[in-house]
Amino acid sequence: LLMAKKSIIQRQFKRQKLVKKYDEKRNALLQELKLKTSFSQTLLLQKKLQKLPLNSCKNRLRNRCWKTGRSRAFYRDFGVCRHVLREMAHEGLLPGTIKSSW
Repeated sequence: LLMAKKSIIQRQFKRQKLVKKYDEKRNALLQELKLKTSFSQTLLLQKKLQKLPLNSCKNRLRNRCWKTGRSRAFYRDFGVCRHVLREMAHEGLLPGTIKSSW
């Protein structure tokens, strides 16, 4: 099995905590931006948004396999990467999943 580096997995956990911490603040600022009244107010709100940590943004998160931490070839339905999906399917741990042959 291919495992992601421990440092990368820890970095992901750190990002998840930051996203959770700043979620309300970021959403409030974005709502204010939508209801903007003047250009100067827009600039002020954008400055406030820029001061938030970069890693507190949701689009910085990656879907990762819960078993290996691998980020590529991730299947959302199962929450695992293709390697783990294949192993689990062979062991019969995924009900309704069958091996394709043609």
